[in-house]
Amino acid sequence: MGKNGSCRGFETRTELAATRRRGHLYGRRKGPRLSPRQQALRIELLPRLRLKPETGYDPGSYFDTKVSDTWLEVGFGSGEHMLLQAGAHPHVGIIGAEPYEAGVAKTLSKLADDHNLLERVRIYQGDARDVIDALPADCLGRVFILFPDPWPKTRHHKRRFIQMEMLDRLAIVMKPGAELRFASDDQGYVCWTLERFTAHPAFSWQAERALDWSSRPHDWPQTRYEKKALHGPPAYFSFFRRKPGIA
Repeated sequence: MGKNGSCRGFETRTELAATRRRGHLYGRRKGPRLSPRQQALRIELLPRLRLKPETGYDPGSYFDTKVSDTWLEVGFGSGEHMLLQAGAHPHVGIIGAEPYEAGVAKTLSKLADDHNLLERVRIYQGDARDVIDALPADCLGRVFILFPDPWPKTRHHKRRFIQMEMLDRLAIVMKPGAELRFASDDQGYVCWTLERFTAHPAFSWQAERALDWSSRPHDWPQTRYEKKALHGPPAYFSFFRRKPGIA
């Protein structure tokens, strides 16, 4: 794969808008039965951290302490990456969206043991689109979309989170110069993502050599899913929201 990509099967924005069922969240929500401790944390801790998206609200107001920037993780799994980023950046507030109940429960267990993060992490158990649609313009400094479901069958491609219309929406809520990090170990989704970001006028890809996307940056914590690398070596992309007037 070269700098500009060499994958096939690119669909137009019109085709995607015609085929995607807007607002429908695919994938599982329920998992194994929760332990008594996890059930207790859902009752006692989750209400404190649960995000209730309010249209137009400054996302900084969601947190219990003043933050200088707000980041969003789409599909945080069991929370490893999100919490490591929160710990490494004490000035940042992080919103995590995850529909999978068991993942949220595991994240709550980790947060319960680290009270320093409770003021700066907010959880939305549901579709990240709900959060994105409620955010005001130019408010996110970083977005993470790490190892999303690749939906490998062609008839399911419309279910992928990365779509041209989603990039339109992200371009609105991301600050000029903000970074979006994407990772996948599925080659088909890697090509799909690269094609769409390089075709979108609001984003730039600044990679100059294969090492820029084939190796994980030092400030990009590894997750348990990444260690499995089920479908092959992961690719790590960093895309940037273009600043006004810069082509």
